Amino acid sequence: MSLPELRKIVTYDEEILSDGGRACTPPLRMIGVAAVVANPWAGRGFVEDLQPDIRRMAPVLGRLLTDRLIALAGSGDAIEAYGKASLAGTACELEHGSALIHTLRFGNFYREAVKAKTYLGFTNGRGPAGSQIQIPLMDKHDSGRRSHYLTVQFSIPDGPGHDELVVAFGAATRGRPHPRIGDRYSDLKEMGLDIENPAGV
Repeated sequence: MSLPELRKIVTYDEEILSDGGRACTPPLRMIGVAAVVANPWAGRGFVEDLQPDIRRMAPVLGRLLTDRLIALAGSGDAIEAYGKASLAGTACELEHGSALIHTLRFGNFYREAVKAKTYLGFTNGRGPAGSQIQIPLMDKHDSGRRSHYLTVQFSIPDGPGHDELVVAFGAATRGRPHPRIGDRYSDLKEMGLDIENPAGV
């Protein structure tokens, strides 16, 4: 991999065995993989055209993080919920982190690897080293399945630096331990709304 801007890769792996005093069977694994990279636009003033560096960096990062996350999960089939995030350092524009994750050149590697039908949930923020990275997840096939609304949360003590970006993918191997709030479709039915056209347009 030829990406000299890459400083480090961080993995996160959480296994929840019980919740609410009851066993979680099977356990819920929430995992994440993040890359800390130098911001190619830092120190250059306002850069109008971000596309050259997006095309250069996003596919490499998308493939790298996808491969690492799939390996951590064991297989793409083991992943039921997924999402992405970026975190820009304090001397970076919010747009800089967004540029690397809000492109098909980044997310499609992950989406295709897990055979997903839904879009990738996301956050894009800015903060100093040690800021919490929050990756919102949703079911990879059904965006209305609330049991899989989860958030992978972790931090990198020395990242992002003030002129660095963090980009990340997250995943869960199942939904919350004891889901019991129904899904979006039960609400629509109860409210007499059309499931196919909830806004009535």
